[in-house]
Amino acid sequence: MFNRNRCLRQVAAIASISSLLAGCGVLSSDTPEDEGPIVVGTTSSPSTLDPAASWDSSWELFRNIYQTLLSYPTGASTPQPDAAEKCGFSDSSNQVYRCELREGLTFSNGDALDARAVKYSFDRIRKINVNGGPAGLLGSLERVQAPNEREVVFHLNKPDSTFPFVLATPAMSIVSPDAYPDDSLRKDGDVVGSGPYTLDSYSEGKEAVLVRNDAYKGYAERRNDAVTVRYFQDSATMVKALRNRDIDVTYRGLAAGDVVELQGKSSKDEEIQLVEGTGTDINYLVFNPKDSWANKKAVRQAVAQVVDRAAIAHKVYKDTVDPLYSMVPKGLTGHTTGYFDDYGDPDVAKARKILTEAGINERVPLTLWYTSDRYGSETAGEFKELKRQLEASGLFTISLKSRPWKTYVEGYQKGEYPVFGRGWFPDFPDAENFIAPFVGNQNALGTPYPAPEITGDLLPRSRRESDRANVVKEFEEAQQILVDDARLLPLWQGRQYVAASRDVSGAERAMDPSTIMMMWELHRKTAW
Repeated sequence: MFNRNRCLRQVAAIASISSLLAGCGVLSSDTPEDEGPIVVGTTSSPSTLDPAASWDSSWELFRNIYQTLLSYPTGASTPQPDAAEKCGFSDSSNQVYRCELREGLTFSNGDALDARAVKYSFDRIRKINVNGGPAGLLGSLERVQAPNEREVVFHLNKPDSTFPFVLATPAMSIVSPDAYPDDSLRKDGDVVGSGPYTLDSYSEGKEAVLVRNDAYKGYAERRNDAVTVRYFQDSATMVKALRNRDIDVTYRGLAAGDVVELQGKSSKDEEIQLVEGTGTDINYLVFNPKDSWANKKAVRQAVAQVVDRAAIAHKVYKDTVDPLYSMVPKGLTGHTTGYFDDYGDPDVAKARKILTEAGINERVPLTLWYTSDRYGSETAGEFKELKRQLEASGLFTISLKSRPWKTYVEGYQKGEYPVFGRGWFPDFPDAENFIAPFVGNQNALGTPYPAPEITGDLLPRSRRESDRANVVKEFEEAQQILVDDARLLPLWQGRQYVAASRDVSGAERAMDPSTIMMMWELHRKTAW
């Protein structure tokens, strides 16, 4: 998705063991206590409460208050039924997808959640067609039918085996036809959903109060009765609230410095546990073909040959991210290390040779742009390090410029930036979602990138295959094309960190494959 931040492992296990040994000698149970709601802190606040408008961090809230046909039960890496009882392609070409709903589904206001409501929800997304909204995910959808109360049929305009992943995104949340207008967004601040929780109250940018939805029918096994989500402007304030026991858990927005401090101190000095997981968010540079220098392949390749990803990860992000050598992150089927395979370690002599052979013998002037308020406080430091590396080679003269996110987006969509930084949080955990959004004349970057072999052959071929393990070859070829062009330069892959009070369990199970928190997994440990 444009602006959005697998299995988890606890990194503070020693501290947990120590606290247990200091107790009475028996382990506490993990059943919930009636000690009030679990309070979760995040820097990722919703931009809207209406699914038809959202292709962003609003999905974090949607996953817990709305329902989708498919979703990701704990431990699943492929979509499984949620509001649906079963789903699947009914033809050999992956163009007709059928779902049968669970019996007796209702929305939180008592309205029936039937096939009509599902069809209405999808038709509504496409009809309203919000600029930058989720209609962009439905490019392969031709029409939706509701033959009876429990059956929904999706007819696609081309084979697309990734369609189940699209159905599992919170953008495809199901809404009541009687509670949401068909041609405009709902703006009264209320929510009618069918998810594990209902939205009891909401204060924009401050707090969302979630309570158990007794009418919910789906896969989620709720281990608490209520969750309050509090929205923070920065990591430091959020961590302070955690230490003061004003919140129980943080799940999005921890700065690298705070992560390192928690890693070093929480095990002995504080009653805080840190859970670390492999993330699928990536950070990369985009070269604008409209720029007289960035459009030269030799310049792009020379930059790729000089950039030291490991230094960025270590010096700027304090090893809370990992160097990335392909647009498809590790952990996903089809991941490669194409940039490392082709370029190896940073090498100034090789970069100079690339430029010289292209007839470029002077320092190359480039302006690198970044957003000042989107991807965290470390972004400025990252670009300063890029400038240092490139200028230290003696091959480049670098200028740095930045803008706030809103005007930054407008600038790159107009093609104003020679080279600019972007981050990407996936819509769904498949290699497709790290290639398709960036190529073609209309893409997520606003910078046309014609790649006919990818868009006309490799991606269509991969979408015909339901077993994603069988499309590794196509994704490997697509990634090699991206490496050869060097139009997109991957820099690092993020990790996910959750900090929680030691009396809260479930954080290691609470993140789905798209790194969205399933709040129902959180619960308090009972007293000894």
